[in-house]
Amino acid sequence: MRIRAVVSATLASVGILVAGWQSGAHVANTASAVGTTAGTTGSGTTGAGPSGSVGSSAPSSGTSGTTGSSSSTGAAAKADGTFAGDVVQTRFGPVQVQVTVSGGAISDVTALQLTDDGGRSVQISNYAAPLLRAEVLQAQSANVQTISGATVTSDAYLTSLQAALDAAHI
Repeated sequence: MRIRAVVSATLASVGILVAGWQSGAHVANTASAVGTTAGTTGSGTTGAGPSGSVGSSAPSSGTSGTTGSSSSTGAAAKADGTFAGDVVQTRFGPVQVQVTVSGGAISDVTALQLTDDGGRSVQISNYAAPLLRAEVLQAQSANVQTISGATVTSDAYLTSLQAALDAAHI
């Protein structure tokens, strides 16, 4: 009787694993099909000057855009310049970050606003901002860990940073 229970449990586990695997494979195929579709349509435009990038808030370099981008995501080209992120409201005050992009890479990150509700909040912000800046410059993205003891400030900083990176198409 015990062997029968073990075999039944094993078969049930295998059945669950196979169903989950097939479901995951279906999701992966759907995601890759979406990525392929986006890559084949491209988002490049043809034209010169400011009209070359329709709907973009990035400054135009005055050169013509590309047609049929070879990027798998179909995203616009990385833009150089300075981009301000959204103002993120926290319970300790607003946070806003500005990013400078040069050569398609993050060259500087500046905190325009940091939490300032009380002396302790200012101390935490002054402690966390340089650490976050260093991590972002090293990682070249907003995908960095929050600073222990400054979670609210870190989350807001990285949210604003991601908005600025989105504006820069990074």
